[in-house]
Amino acid sequence: MKSLPAEAGARAWQRMLSGRRLDLLNPSPLDIEIEDIAHGLARVARWNGQTTGDHAFSVAEHCLLVETIAGALSPGLSRGYRLAALMHDAPEYVIGDLISPFKAALSLDYKAFEARLLAAIHIRFGLPVELPAEISKLIKRADKIAAYYEATTLAGFSVEEGRRYFGQPRGLKPGLVAKLTRLTPLPAADSEVKFLKRFNELAQ
Repeated sequence: MKSLPAEAGARAWQRMLSGRRLDLLNPSPLDIEIEDIAHGLARVARWNGQTTGDHAFSVAEHCLLVETIAGALSPGLSRGYRLAALMHDAPEYVIGDLISPFKAALSLDYKAFEARLLAAIHIRFGLPVELPAEISKLIKRADKIAAYYEATTLAGFSVEEGRRYFGQPRGLKPGLVAKLTRLTPLPAADSEVKFLKRFNELAQ
């Protein structure tokens, strides 16, 4: 992918706790560490923090949820593609989670920006830069299902609103549905540990 231009004198890199310096406009896979991703995602709030509970519902928890749902929808899904599902929102560890209405109000092409960073993340962890169409479709479906349950369980959406904006979830076993209707946000440190644990299980 072609790198984006930076304004003269502008700083376009982010210092990570690992010591890495990640250039956001031209990200190198060599500057990406899973510990930085887990730490960042565990501290980025979904729904701009407008959720119930003592803690924010983090992007790390959302990623874990999407990976679980993708696996439930496709029981034979390979470990590598489950890892891709886990990492689907990984760029947000440095660029945050901009809610869809805010993205729509801006003219910047955030999809291209996110895609560039996600491509570097995929390369870093041995995933294909472009996933097969059926896998991308599966992850998007799991993402929408996760958003529906997050919205209606934690973010104050009515069931009618959830169906209107995210669709009616289908294809899940009753046990998983029951779990999804009892979502409880975790402390950041706990979601970081859970994300890292699942990454290590899938990346073996």
